[in-house]
Amino acid sequence: MPRVHDGAANPDPEHGPASGLRFAVVVSKFNDFVTSKLLDGCIDHLEENGADSDEIDIYWVPGAFEIPIAAQKCAQTGRFDAVICLGAVILGETDHYRLVVDGATQGIARVGLDTGVPVIFEVLATQTVALAMARAGGSAGNKGEEAAQAAIEIARLLATIE
Repeated sequence: MPRVHDGAANPDPEHGPASGLRFAVVVSKFNDFVTSKLLDGCIDHLEENGADSDEIDIYWVPGAFEIPIAAQKCAQTGRFDAVICLGAVILGETDHYRLVVDGATQGIARVGLDTGVPVIFEVLATQTVALAMARAGGSAGNKGEEAAQAAIEIARLLATIE
């Protein structure tokens, strides 16, 4: 019979699935009226699932394009079980937002693959402020919470592979 590994399984039901894990959260200051709400959702979800607030480090970067370099530095320390990346890029009058989103996307993916540390991508790329706000605790939920859940699950899953 095959062995099934699932990061959603809780190894410590008394304390929660995030108990004992360390997280770095890299957050863009640009569009902080959105990213601060993503961060709130992320931290709340981690703590509700057993993460100790002393085991969560938050790193503010100027914009989404700078997220990958900070995420890489965090991952390389070996101190974190997962790195969560939060940003918001909203369409303006030019295609600049596309360059920022593409750079952030490729950079964040590369960090996880290069370091072996789970790096969670939650950089919103929306056409309007309203769409961004809907995903930062509005009608579409809070993508920061979803990023936190993904970080917990992949960190737990990878621990079963080692």
